[in-house]
Amino acid sequence: MIAVFVTFEYDDGFDRERILGIAEHAKDTFAGMPELRSKAFTLDEGNKCARNVYLWESEEAARAFFTPELAERITGFYGVAPRIEFAEVAALVDNAAAQVA
Repeated sequence: MIAVFVTFEYDDGFDRERILGIAEHAKDTFAGMPELRSKAFTLDEGNKCARNVYLWESEEAARAFFTPELAERITGFYGVAPRIEFAEVAALVDNAAAQVA
């Protein structure tokens, strides 16, 4: 499993409502996406950044999704270029799965 952190850092122009709107509008796009285990849209007003956290079943799927064209498109949504980082998931605790059982 692999995690992907997509970070948007603002010097100026951080707009909480814009970021919340992007998340609300885009979230259904990711529901049921093959090999995407979860995605969280986050924002940190204090540090003027937004960060999206993805958990993918495979590195291949994650890297296939994050193309240069996608980076360009999401730059348009957020108004700043993202920093995209990949990290191996060493272990995962999923309490939601235990609550469903």
